[in-house]
Amino acid sequence: MIPLTIGGCLLLASCAQPPVVQKPVADPTAAVTAIRAAGAKLESSVEVKPLRDPAVDGLLKQAHDLEAQGQPAAALDAVRKAEKIAGSTPDIIQYEAELLIETRDWKQAAISAQKSWDLGPKVGALCARNQQTLVETRKAQGDDAGAQQARVQLAACNVPAPARY
Repeated sequence: MIPLTIGGCLLLASCAQPPVVQKPVADPTAAVTAIRAAGAKLESSVEVKPLRDPAVDGLLKQAHDLEAQGQPAAALDAVRKAEKIAGSTPDIIQYEAELLIETRDWKQAAISAQKSWDLGPKVGALCARNQQTLVETRKAQGDDAGAQQARVQLAACNVPAPARY
């Protein structure tokens, strides 16, 4: 008979434990693609488009260019400068949320998307992007019930055109 030491007992005890299953890491690129597709495919009869200061447009163009070059953190800086000029503009805040996902800041992305939705029109493409962002961020954070709730609200973003006779 071999006497067991404390180390040996711990080794045997660790073998008896089930393996730790890690949940898959969320893919930021796939998430942003799904978010933008949700806005693009929505055929709502109501869309709200803000008027812009040319300086804001320049900063947003710079942000889009930086994002296209694979520099989401630098793009995020340009978006935040635009926000300082434009104030709490729902579409800029939503773009910030998408860039936050690209930098893997899922929690802050959810906060920004919710803020954009709270300030926004709650219909149309922006609404769809807000809700799809909440779906993606909640899934990434393991909140399946919250993701399902956002899917339900996503359906309400589409406002059909009135029947014309």
